[in-house]
Amino acid sequence: MRRQSRQIRLGELAIGGAAPISVQSMCNTDSRDVAATLRQIEALEAAGCEVVRCAVPDQQAAESLAAIRQGMQIPLIADIHFDYQLALAALNAGVDGLRLNPGNIGARWKVEEVVSACRERAVPIRIGVNGGSLEKELLEKYGHPTPEAMVESALGHIRLLEELNYPEIKVSLKASDIRRTVEAYRLLAGQVDYPLHIGITEAGTTWSGTIKSAVGLGTLLYDGIGDTLRVSLTGDPVEEVRVGFEILKSLQLRERGPVFVSCPTCGRCQIDLIEIAEEVERRLHDLPKALTIAVMGCVVNGPGEAREADLGIAGGKGQGILFRRGELVRKVPQSELADALVDAAWEMVDAGEQQP
Repeated sequence: MRRQSRQIRLGELAIGGAAPISVQSMCNTDSRDVAATLRQIEALEAAGCEVVRCAVPDQQAAESLAAIRQGMQIPLIADIHFDYQLALAALNAGVDGLRLNPGNIGARWKVEEVVSACRERAVPIRIGVNGGSLEKELLEKYGHPTPEAMVESALGHIRLLEELNYPEIKVSLKASDIRRTVEAYRLLAGQVDYPLHIGITEAGTTWSGTIKSAVGLGTLLYDGIGDTLRVSLTGDPVEEVRVGFEILKSLQLRERGPVFVSCPTCGRCQIDLIEIAEEVERRLHDLPKALTIAVMGCVVNGPGEAREADLGIAGGKGQGILFRRGELVRKVPQSELADALVDAAWEMVDAGEQQP
């Protein structure tokens, strides 16, 4: 069962409560380069990204956020560290959310100014605790960034905003270590009801980072923890969005595009299944319907999986049998299998067929 959190809003997007778990990413462009940043955001939006964060290293970057916000369709979060004036400038630029830690932007009056500006604009604050940047006193107390240290850091920032009567909060507790991250979220989840943004930070390259993120985020999501997520990869941010949706789809928490089922191949397979499966997945990646597509290689498990899918093939010797929602359609030569599946999928979309 999903953890029940209070609901906040990033612009028009609801976060927490019964709202769908949102997929977020962060631009790796220079925020001062408006054109390049908007090009990347356009690609992220096309991939399904629902929230974008931009770094704000200086005043010029903060001022650039106004043009960036005007050129995008989804909520924009400004990433702020240390300088409260950058937070104020970002708010003036029209951002939908702030990512900052109230405790590291200086004197209390500075926090009060930021909170006052957020209150006027109904802009939530994400408290972002990272295992690599914990407060010095907590590192001295715990020895290293333990889950308990991360939670204590988060609770300290939360208390500061609560004292200012500002509950429009989202919280994250990220580390590059899966066990530490999962335990920190589990510890915090039972102590506060704020929405939680989940992620395994600095997860790695697209290959290794996808695996770490799938394990860590999958564990948390299965526990019912998480209202937004980001897959942090060293690579194209668009891949973060694609991986994020695949993780959610695997747990049946979101639907976006097709779900692919394909066998690992074995000595029974008598068609070039790897090539066919890769081609089908590539050509149907942007399919707008959540159809289940099965690409199976032999007569043992193939017919059963293919029948259970919306569309599927079960391979034979140099050919395959095409199934459509449990019904055998026809035999198809190996050279035409990919085309047959792709064409059938788009025919279902064009006909407006929904999942049964």
